[in-house]
Amino acid sequence: MQVIPRLTEWHSEMTAWRHELHAHPQTAFEETFASEFIASKLQSWGIETHRGLAKTGVVGIISGRRVASPSSPDEKKLKMIGLRADIDALDIEEQNDIPYRSIFRGKMHACGHDGHTAMLLGAARYLAETRNFTGSVCLIFQPAEENEGGGRVMVQEGLFDRFPCDAVFGMHNWPGIPVGQFGVCSGPIMAAFDVFEIIVRGQGTHAAMPHLGVDPIVVSAQIVTALQTIASRNVNPLDQVVLSVTQIHGGDTWNVIPTEVKLRGTVRTFRQPVQDMVEATMRRIVMGIAASFGGSAELLYDRRYPATINTPRETEWAGATAVEIAGVDHVDTNVAPCMGSEDFAFLLQKSPGCYLWTGNGPSDNGRVLHNPKYDFNDQVLIIGATYWSRLAERLLSWHWAPLMNDASS
Repeated sequence: MQVIPRLTEWHSEMTAWRHELHAHPQTAFEETFASEFIASKLQSWGIETHRGLAKTGVVGIISGRRVASPSSPDEKKLKMIGLRADIDALDIEEQNDIPYRSIFRGKMHACGHDGHTAMLLGAARYLAETRNFTGSVCLIFQPAEENEGGGRVMVQEGLFDRFPCDAVFGMHNWPGIPVGQFGVCSGPIMAAFDVFEIIVRGQGTHAAMPHLGVDPIVVSAQIVTALQTIASRNVNPLDQVVLSVTQIHGGDTWNVIPTEVKLRGTVRTFRQPVQDMVEATMRRIVMGIAASFGGSAELLYDRRYPATINTPRETEWAGATAVEIAGVDHVDTNVAPCMGSEDFAFLLQKSPGCYLWTGNGPSDNGRVLHNPKYDFNDQVLIIGATYWSRLAERLLSWHWAPLMNDASS
C-alpha cells in the first residue's frame, strides 16, 4: 500500500476521532455532535468552514497554493472538486462490547459513517497542511444519508450553487472486500430506492362465515405472489429488479376477518424505464387482483433515491487513483453493482463524479452493514484518507507551475 507517511503518523489520532464519533451516534438531521466535532476540527486547521446546509451539514473549503501553468485555450481545468462523507447513524441498538460503544440507546454507527467522517477529516488535515494543488477542494460532510435524503436536501439548499464543483466523489467502506482493495465501476453502482404501501380493502366478517365477506388477507396473499412475477416475467432478463414485500399488517383477533390489510415493501432498479414499468405493472396487478375478488386496493408508490450512476471520465480518474495506492491487482474497476441504495445519487444528478467502495475486511461474525455488531475497521482509516488526498492532488494538479514563493519545487 502506497499510503501517505504523514497520515500514518496521525493514525492513532484518527482512530480516536472515529471512536469518539462512534460513541455519539445521531440520526437524520440531528447529528449535532458530529457537526460540532467536524466544524471544530476544520477550523482548528485553518479551513474555511460553512454550516447549516441540510441543518447539520458542514462544508469545508481548502484552496491550493499552486498555480496552473498556461495551457491551450480549449483545455478545461478542474477548479473545484467535492469530496463527500456521510455523518449519520442508524436506529439500531448496538450489541458490541467495546470501550467506545454508543452512549445513546437505540442509535449506533452500524454502517461505518463514523469511519467515513474520520477518513475525510484526516485528508482535510493533510490537504490543509500541504495545499499541494491548484484550485479548491470542497469537503462535504453530509447528514441523513440513511432513508431521509440529506444529499437531496443539501443540493436543494444550494450546495453546488454556493460551491460549484466540477466533479464530486464519494466512498463507502465495504465488508466482504479485503482491506487494501477497492471496487468501482462506470455507470450504475447502487440501485434506485423506491418504497410502496398497498392498502387492500375487503368486507369484514366472522371468520366462521367467510362467504359473507371479502377476505383482504386472501387477496393480499394473491397480490404478494403475483408481484414476484414482475421480475421473472415482465422485466428483460438483462435488467435487474428486486421487489420485496417486507411488511404485512392486518387483523386484530382470531375469529374476525378484517376489513383492511396493508402491505409495504421496496423496489430496487438501475434504469428509470424499468422503474417506470415496475410501478405501472404493480398498479395493474394490485388493482386487478383486488377487483377480481370483489374488493379494492390502493397503491402508494414513493421514489426515494435515484440510482447512483458513475460517469465514465470521473470513474477512470477514481480507479487510477486507487491503483496508484493499492496496485492494479487490488482494484476491481468493473465490480458488480449492488442493489442497495445511496443518496450520493442526488449529488451525481447535478455533477459528474464517482462513488467507489473500499474494503473493510471479512463480512462474518456480524461484520455486515446495518448489523448491531458492526464496527468500522480502523486499519482502513489511513487507506481512505490517502485515497482522498491523492485524488485531490491528482485532479487539481495538472499543468502545475512551481509552488508560489517556493523555488525548491
